[in-house]
Amino acid sequence: MRNLPRLGAVIVLALHVACGGSGNSAPPPDQRAPNIVVILTDDQDVASLAHMPAVKALLRDQGTTFARHYVSLSLCCPSRISGLRGQFSHNTTIFKNGPPDGGFEAFYAKGLEQSTIATWLQAAGYRTALFGKYLNGYPDTAPSPNYVPPGWTEWASPNSGTPYKEFNYSLNENGRTVSYGEAEDDYLTDVLSDKATDFIRRTVDQFPDKPFFVYIPTYAPHGPSTPAPRHADLFPGAQAPRTASFNETDVSDKPAWVQAQPLLTADQIEQMDKLYRHRLQALQAVDELVQNVVDTLRAKGRLDNTYIVFASDNGYHQGQHRLDSGKMTAFEEDVRVPLVVRGPGVRRAATVTQITANVDYAPTLAAMAGITPPAFVDGRSLLQLLRGEAPSAWRQVLLLEHKPDNSDDSLALTNGTREPADPFETLGDGPGISVFSGVRTASGLTYIEYETGEFELYDNLTDPAQLTNAYVSAPADLKGRLAASVASLRTAAGAALRRAEEVAP
Repeated sequence: MRNLPRLGAVIVLALHVACGGSGNSAPPPDQRAPNIVVILTDDQDVASLAHMPAVKALLRDQGTTFARHYVSLSLCCPSRISGLRGQFSHNTTIFKNGPPDGGFEAFYAKGLEQSTIATWLQAAGYRTALFGKYLNGYPDTAPSPNYVPPGWTEWASPNSGTPYKEFNYSLNENGRTVSYGEAEDDYLTDVLSDKATDFIRRTVDQFPDKPFFVYIPTYAPHGPSTPAPRHADLFPGAQAPRTASFNETDVSDKPAWVQAQPLLTADQIEQMDKLYRHRLQALQAVDELVQNVVDTLRAKGRLDNTYIVFASDNGYHQGQHRLDSGKMTAFEEDVRVPLVVRGPGVRRAATVTQITANVDYAPTLAAMAGITPPAFVDGRSLLQLLRGEAPSAWRQVLLLEHKPDNSDDSLALTNGTREPADPFETLGDGPGISVFSGVRTASGLTYIEYETGEFELYDNLTDPAQLTNAYVSAPADLKGRLAASVASLRTAAGAALRRAEEVAP
């Protein structure tokens, strides 16, 4: 029966696009604050957004797209924490996906979940709900498998089984474990869609004066990228994009960890193409989730008073610079991610070109709700940009940072809720990326300093594929300014960090 609402959603979407509709004919009821829906995908690259027609029709065409949106650290758990708290990883001190010093376990042990966008909005009177992936490792080390973190009025997150495979998993549903099998209706993205739309309907009906915040972090398109059965035959013959840096011939100017990678084999490329097709297929259920959310908001008279935010926790490379499928690098494919927003006062079919980041999510959602975030927040509100207003000052540099993820990988073999390794992570002893800090500048530069004493510098305006490491030939004064910029950001926090970001190197 779960498929019937989705079929209806497709029909409604077709009528909506044909008629040019964008919302409700009647104004939304008086509410204390706008509603907020956040849909966060897992490991989605920017290019794949082109294969999501509902996102285009209902979000991009009706809202604002951020063309230069980045994550400061390209790895799931640290990035999600940065989104929930508005802090860079050097201030959360969580750089990894699992124990001993990363993942949900560290987040819980450090007490960081006591203050997140969920607790702030709940304290402001919002009904809050999370349906989907919380943090890597949840609920390990929590008081019980049915532990619900603070700030959430309703909760449904996998606590056992194999949610990354989209079937045969259990959800902690408001403190009670509910098991799902391998029937078509058990497909996880669809279950999350049903729960989110049901929450919206019930909140409007039972709490008409309450604003709501719905956070829907999907597992798609993370590997193994299992599509819904109805989508398993889509995109025949699709291949991972053969970008200019795909299986790059000459990497002699790259750091040692890249030089150590041999050219991709024909078998690796074949498997990469297969994964790419599965990723596109898996995203189709997410696209339908977007349709269902929009159609439910419209049917309940809340669409015009609801912000909808669509983003990913990190990017994903497939073949660039000889690298097998994965993330964690400072290359553009890994750190640049989708961000599309629609809602009250948001410009339609607009594009923002300022540099923005995942640390901006929490302060932006707080601004949407009319509340002031805690002083520890590093990010900045995007609300002015969404409205087409020019901020008095803006970020000229964005900090990029990384530490090797040396989590206990054996846990992933015994606990299906843990993140499966990407092909990039299974090469030899791992990717071997050294600790690095760097910046992505508004002027188009990517500058990276490795702990090994190696450097990278790319001019993304003239070399968007990042083929030529220009560090050696760069002027000494430019290198000095870039190094000073990294030094000013590496340990900074809060308002001081934001001031440092506004200084162009």
